[in-house]
Amino acid sequence: MKRVVITGAGTINPLGHDVPATLEAMREGRCGIGPLDIRDVDRLAIQIGGQVRDYDEHVHFNRQQIALYDRFTQFTLLAARQAIDQSGLRPVGELANRAGVVLGTSGGGLTTQDENYRAVYEEGKNRVHPFIVPKLMNNAAASHVSMEWNLRGPSFTVATACASSNHAMGLAFQMVRSGMATAMVTGGSESMLCFGGIKAWEGLRVMSRDACRPFSANRSGMVQGEGAGVFVFEDYDHARARGAEMLAEVIGFAMSSDASDIVMPSKQGAARAIAGAIADAGVPKEAVGYINAHGTGTAANDKTESAAVADVFGRHADRLMLSSTKSMHGHLIGGTGAVELLACIMAVRDGVIAPTIGYEEPDPECALDVVPNVAREAKVDVVLSNAFAFGGLNAVIALRGI
Repeated sequence: MKRVVITGAGTINPLGHDVPATLEAMREGRCGIGPLDIRDVDRLAIQIGGQVRDYDEHVHFNRQQIALYDRFTQFTLLAARQAIDQSGLRPVGELANRAGVVLGTSGGGLTTQDENYRAVYEEGKNRVHPFIVPKLMNNAAASHVSMEWNLRGPSFTVATACASSNHAMGLAFQMVRSGMATAMVTGGSESMLCFGGIKAWEGLRVMSRDACRPFSANRSGMVQGEGAGVFVFEDYDHARARGAEMLAEVIGFAMSSDASDIVMPSKQGAARAIAGAIADAGVPKEAVGYINAHGTGTAANDKTESAAVADVFGRHADRLMLSSTKSMHGHLIGGTGAVELLACIMAVRDGVIAPTIGYEEPDPECALDVVPNVAREAKVDVVLSNAFAFGGLNAVIALRGI
């Protein structure tokens, strides 16, 4: 099997419009969650979110492109440009046939759906733009990325709710490791911060009205965010031959299904995915120094994840660092794992562990080192990124420094 390395990274999210700004915010423990600036926000019970601020689509795209690109696609393209530019990958000739795209999203073009349902049902319009379907479809972002960079290999979209990005990146990893592809552009994107998106989530009664406080006893629920994270996963030998900078090595991936409940998480399912990623990486569990937790700030998720980590690691769980960056950028749903992978790269590359901010009261059922409130300098070799989705779908990725 081939070794797989990350040679490029890009992002736009509530913490920053690129990777350096995002990592700086994570180091500082800065919060990107605030009052929502969306239409009809006064009709919502939940009025906060991790919104991408100071964003003007007209700066990045022309009028024809905006007619085709939902906000989630725009975010994906901007993050992909950063990642591919950093990697220096130029998909031409045979390489174009061996390079593809696999991205994660849950809502896809939900903003476009919301705008057009409003136009038809509220404003009484009888016609919509002829490209609404290709604008709102979940595979729109993957398709536009493939077209912009001539990526003619495997290209598709994964939609597994909150685990979408991790599933996408795990599949990209497996494709490169198996030799099916030389390089894959991968990650995820989401933009569900519109009236219809928030109103639907309100119905679940899992949303916080004030802040995201994962693992803190006084947690009040999750907070939604938006944005994208995109990476270039590449065959190590190919990257080395062309002199590419390597940010980290992807060494393991595992998936599992709870097969039990559509919304309540299972400790056993999460534990099997965590243990599976470690086994796939071929490292002892004691080699893992940090876990980027799913850590949504809901009691069910926080307690289940903590119990799963304790079960898998045993005594080593007391020496692990585990944090949730959702406390800073919110839950990007299908795009969240991609933004969180940036914290994992920062851990193995820079020796900086992103904190869990908003932590105020210890919870005896989450008795782990959650790196409360302040980032920490620590040397770690192997890290995990957890993603556990509604529907009981779990995906865990393992990285190592290089």
